[in-house]
Amino acid sequence: MLETSARLLRLLSLLQTHREWSGAELSERLGVTARTVRRDVGRLRELGYPVHATAGAPGYRLGAGTDLPPLLLDDDEAVAVAVGLRTAAGGSVSGIEETSVRALAKLERVLPSRLRHRVHALRSMTVPMGRAGSAVAPASLTAIAAACRDHETLRFDYRTHDGQEGVRAAEPYRLVHSGRHWYLLGWDTDRAGWRTYRVDRLSLRTPNGPRFVPRDPPDSDLVAYMSRSISIAPYRYRGRFTMHAPAEVVAAHMSATMGTVEPIDERSCTLSSGANDLDELAVWVALMDIDFEVHEPPELVDRIRALSARLATAAPA
Repeated sequence: MLETSARLLRLLSLLQTHREWSGAELSERLGVTARTVRRDVGRLRELGYPVHATAGAPGYRLGAGTDLPPLLLDDDEAVAVAVGLRTAAGGSVSGIEETSVRALAKLERVLPSRLRHRVHALRSMTVPMGRAGSAVAPASLTAIAAACRDHETLRFDYRTHDGQEGVRAAEPYRLVHSGRHWYLLGWDTDRAGWRTYRVDRLSLRTPNGPRFVPRDPPDSDLVAYMSRSISIAPYRYRGRFTMHAPAEVVAAHMSATMGTVEPIDERSCTLSSGANDLDELAVWVALMDIDFEVHEPPELVDRIRALSARLATAAPA
């Protein structure tokens, strides 16, 4: 009986980690006959797991059911889920904090002692610094994600970073989380161009607009595109610098939301970043403690010259 139970758990674990298994593959993995595999699949179905048989060549896959049966997680997966739930309990999606705490409590009750120690050690050695960014409603995220999936135009009220309000219509492409904020990348139908919208600044209108044929994305590297959109485009001043250090060294000094780094050669790179204040931009780059040259905007070049002269006077040789 114990051997059968252990085998069922192993079979369920395999089905949860692979899109589709042939009967022969499962037989080999479990060390049993194809007949035993079929019998074990039947037992899982009796327990409520929707195991579907593939038409044609014999095969099995785990589908979605009306109920949520237990999941089997390995050690690293269980720790990852626990940490994720703890982060969500104080994260940037409003309304799921209490739900995350309840789910975390259930998970920690069934975690083996060795895993509880890992999770608790991580919790006790981590110092939170408050909410990372603006919170958004889970319903907004799920509605936007569904529109991206179903290729339905979104209509929404939007407030820009400088406080201007208006109605927008966009063909949604992807949701992006920067670590501080949620963003929607979409094709603005009125402006006929790709735009990035802060999700916490928009209010969806219902119903959605018409379906659309998906467009090619604005860049093959969406991470780089979003980094430029977030760190440069919204600001009054857009700085461009040559940094005399490898690209990976410069990138280590900042997050993707602070600027973009493009290598020139093995020893230098181009840094682009934006700010609404020239001093803020100048001091931020200077504090990297990396030699650099500023190219634009002209106002920033003049401001850095003035700051350099003032600093030289403050600390005479």
